[in-house]
Amino acid sequence: MIIWLNGTFGAGKTTTAAELVRSIPRAHFFDPEQVGVMLTHATGLPKVGDFQDWTLWRTLVVETVTRLADQVGGVLVLPQTVLVEEYWREIRAGLEAAGIPLHHFVLHADRATLLRRIEGDTPSNSRWRLDHLTAYQDALPWLSREGRLVDTTGIPPAGVAARIAAAVAPDQP
Repeated sequence: MIIWLNGTFGAGKTTTAAELVRSIPRAHFFDPEQVGVMLTHATGLPKVGDFQDWTLWRTLVVETVTRLADQVGGVLVLPQTVLVEEYWREIRAGLEAAGIPLHHFVLHADRATLLRRIEGDTPSNSRWRLDHLTAYQDALPWLSREGRLVDTTGIPPAGVAARIAAAVAPDQP
């Protein structure tokens, strides 16, 4: 089973993922962003604004997650912001074709909370994260249709993880 934590930067995806791995038996963490980091070291790829714009990233995420799930079993917890609906549908379709149950959660917080979290976090990438808040707001309608919205405003990561764990409990291997 896969638990995909989507949402904008500052919503609590990575922290919640760590809590889920601690609380769900046989749960494992994987960050799809690392596939993009790997690809940024390759020469010959077209210049893009975001590695998610490479079809290759989306294909390799599906392939990597599928093979990793086969290798480790249990539950894979993946924190990754995907704000382009076409990209999400492509990833979802690939994972569904592989026959892996997928639970898509969208972690959400109000704008003031997001600003506070982002500005209080890693300064080196805060501009990138702040610049994506509008794209997140624009994507929220389709994200709300495609995933289960979990409001993280005022809820500690352990509480968010508990809600998600309870929602997927019937499907756990």
